[in-house]
Amino acid sequence: MNVQVLSDQVLLNQYLAGDQSAISQLIERHSHRVRDYIRMLVKDEEVADDIFQETFIKAVRVIDDGRYADNGKFLSWILRIAHNQVIDHFRARKQDKTVNEAEAGYDVLGSLRFTEGNVEDALVSEQIERDVRGLVELLPAEQREVVMMRYFSGLSFKEIAEQTDVSINTALGRMRYALINLRRMIREKNMVLC
Repeated sequence: MNVQVLSDQVLLNQYLAGDQSAISQLIERHSHRVRDYIRMLVKDEEVADDIFQETFIKAVRVIDDGRYADNGKFLSWILRIAHNQVIDHFRARKQDKTVNEAEAGYDVLGSLRFTEGNVEDALVSEQIERDVRGLVELLPAEQREVVMMRYFSGLSFKEIAEQTDVSINTALGRMRYALINLRRMIREKNMVLC
C-alpha cells in the first residue's frame, strides 16, 4: 500500500483550484494540535470548540480572499489565528464586568465596580501593557513568538518548543535573547515600566 501524504501547500493549491475536500483534509490534519492549544488556554471545552470553529472559519476566509501567503508554516499561521481568537475571547470577557455569586464567593450585586482599582491605576496599567507590547513587536519574529507564547499565552517552554518545532534549549535561547533585547530597548528609550 503506497499512500502519499500531500503537503499543506499542495492541499491549499488544490483547494484554491476548486477541490473542496482539500481544505477538509488540511483542517483535519491540524485539528488536534489547534484544538488542544485552544483548550489549554481557555480551559473550557465548549468555549474551546467555539474558538476552534471561529479559527478555521477565519482561516478559510483569508485563504478565499487570497490574503494567505504561504511561507511553509501553515500550522504556525493557524496557531497564530487561534491565539488571536483566544485573546479576543478574553478581551470580550473582560469587557463583561459582571460576576455571579459563585465566581465572587459572595454576593457583590453582580458587579466588580466595588473591587476595581481607581481610574489612574487602570490607565497606568494599560499604558505599561501598550508599551511592552510595542517593544515586543520590535523583536525579531522568532523571539517575539516565544515571548507572546510564554507571557501572553502562559505556555511552558516545553509547549513552546512543541508548537514551534524547535528544541527546548532553542526556545529558552530565543527567550533569553528577547529579554536582552527588551532590556536594551527599555534603556535606549529611557522607559520606566512600573
